[in-house]
Amino acid sequence: MLDWEHIFATRSTRMRASEIRELLKLLEQPDIISFAGGIPDPALFPHEAFQEAYASIFSGPQVNAALQYSVSEGYKPLREWLVGEMAKIGIECGVDNVFITSGSQQALDYLGKLFISPNDTALVTWPTYLGALQAFNAYEPTYDQLSLNGNRTPEGYREAAAKAGGAVKFAYLSPDFANPTGETVDRAAREKLLDLADELDIAVIEDGAYQNLRYDGEPVPPVLALDIARKGGIENTRTIYGGSFSKTLAPGLRVGFVVAAMPVIRKLVLMKQAADLHSSTINQMAVATVAQTIFPEQVAKIKKAYSARRDAMLAALAKYMPAGASWTKPEGGMFVWVRLPEGMDGAELLAHSIQTEKVAFVPGRAFYADGSNNNTLRLSFSCANEAMIEEGIQRLGRLIGQAVAEAA
Repeated sequence: MLDWEHIFATRSTRMRASEIRELLKLLEQPDIISFAGGIPDPALFPHEAFQEAYASIFSGPQVNAALQYSVSEGYKPLREWLVGEMAKIGIECGVDNVFITSGSQQALDYLGKLFISPNDTALVTWPTYLGALQAFNAYEPTYDQLSLNGNRTPEGYREAAAKAGGAVKFAYLSPDFANPTGETVDRAAREKLLDLADELDIAVIEDGAYQNLRYDGEPVPPVLALDIARKGGIENTRTIYGGSFSKTLAPGLRVGFVVAAMPVIRKLVLMKQAADLHSSTINQMAVATVAQTIFPEQVAKIKKAYSARRDAMLAALAKYMPAGASWTKPEGGMFVWVRLPEGMDGAELLAHSIQTEKVAFVPGRAFYADGSNNNTLRLSFSCANEAMIEEGIQRLGRLIGQAVAEAA
């Protein structure tokens, strides 16, 4: 067979399979209780609304435009609707500040391509979203820990980046109900992030994938909203906001978006033209139609369901987890982050769990840029009902308790 490795670009060595994508295969096994995939419950998709939207498109005068090439910036009525939605959360922008992508993952790939030269530094939280690491890895960055409550200085970040052979280019974070921890960055830390970004003269990439999934607690303004308030308008800001319809309407349509100052949008449009010309026109039209008609009701429906599942998981963890384990208590999103007693390995625990207890989760080290913190794991409550959560956490707690007893 042909040896392809010496032909591939060096960046290909940084590409890794997603542990989460591999674990999703477990969902096909009926005897597995899965807390692995951070995906929405398909039973909550607005099937009928999309059926009506597509039927309307195919039976009306829009059908030819829906099946034709379109502009790279995205379907204008959808972008106009997003302008109104952004204003509701303090992000005042115009339609030219909104860019449609094929899911928010494409936005992360484009932003990695836009900012990272080999050996440049990306500041990321510890842990961070695995998909962001995958998107950025191809552009050969160095990672440094974004610490908003520590004593790291701008100069310290600069020196570390220079030592690695590049410069700091951006800070990436998901400030609301982050994947994987479920934690929310408070307002003071968001302000501190903007101070750091100004000092370093870098971009801030704000991943707002879970923005609409708050179940309790007080909303915190997005980083971009705070940036606009400081700078007097979006054109003076350095924050790039990424969003998606995957967690609210349907992920299979692959419709995401970016909101940012025009110099950034113009570059992203050029990338889009070179990559796939434009996102699916008909899917954008359908999303626009459904969003304009049922978005508030749809969000209320999924929040009610996911909130109950979160409560069930937190109650079960408190009931069944042994001493020495701790976990986050998210105000929204889809995830609870568990820290196991020291010395335990999440990957080893998963292997035992699948074999003996039939419970799946994601080992935590996949979410660390340096592969550390083996004694962590991510649980998703979005696709399991309350009875499954009770049973699955009881099984998992039993397994962890046995491991603790054996190590004693």
